Amino acid sequence: MNDRRARRSRVLKRIVLVAVAGGVLLSGAIWSDAAGAGQAWQKVLDRVDRFVAGPVPDRSIEPIVVVTPRPSLPPTLPPTPVPSGATAAPTPMRLPVDVQLDRDPKAHFAHEIRDTWCSPAGVQMTLAVLGLGDTSDRFQREIAGRVHEWESYDDSHNGDWGPAAMTQALAAYGAPGYQVRAYETRADALRDAAVAISTTEEPVILLAWRGAHTWVMTGYRADADPRIFPDAVVSGTYILDPWYPTYSSIWGNSDPPGTFQDAAEMVRNFLPWKRPEGKYPDRDGRFIVLIPTLRQAIGY
Repeated sequence: MNDRRARRSRVLKRIVLVAVAGGVLLSGAIWSDAAGAGQAWQKVLDRVDRFVAGPVPDRSIEPIVVVTPRPSLPPTLPPTPVPSGATAAPTPMRLPVDVQLDRDPKAHFAHEIRDTWCSPAGVQMTLAVLGLGDTSDRFQREIAGRVHEWESYDDSHNGDWGPAAMTQALAAYGAPGYQVRAYETRADALRDAAVAISTTEEPVILLAWRGAHTWVMTGYRADADPRIFPDAVVSGTYILDPWYPTYSSIWGNSDPPGTFQDAAEMVRNFLPWKRPEGKYPDRDGRFIVLIPTLRQAIGY
């Protein structure tokens, strides 16, 4: 079958399926979103789009970096002996830090247009913070519409967005160098995220809600600079949550752009990866983070 006939066949299938599905929901209820009918209709359209797109490609993806747990460290490191006659370097002071990349989080916030678009919205907000994109609905739709360029079964068994697709989307819009990492502990994940933010001055993306949701981390608080003190404890993060201002029956109220999420909120929301559609050997039971590894030569 040539390309023209294949496209025609896909379009006809979509028309038929949408017409059949349309009989399930009354148009008035859809447009008013009565009893959630509008969201139900959107899910029907998402399934149709997935059917039209065909099987999820079996493309290779960049290997996930699995980070082994760090050994426990004493709260203070012993001083390094100084050779006779040499001048001792000043010992760094252990002071709390409060790092915020984004001083205008409202300007860089984008609500996910569909309740399944947290990934393109997260990519969009990251690009906005970096000065590489805007927060318009048009731009979010553009990013979401390109997912089939990057999707892979290994990345998302359901198709569409997985963390590897998000790194490819960021690179496509001028932010290369993001790496998917999997951590055994939340503490290690947050410490590495904090180091990356302070080193690269780029946002980090956390996969919250057991991998079902995207948070953009733009800063943190810690009891010491994690670049200097390996045992620094991150007490919370500054987050852009594309779910805001929507309420979740599972996760509760979402928070405004730039809200500081304390340790209790991180424990409640930033949970190990566990997806119902199947196994992901390098991710299951681990905390997944998209870490920037390059410092972009751009401003905010």
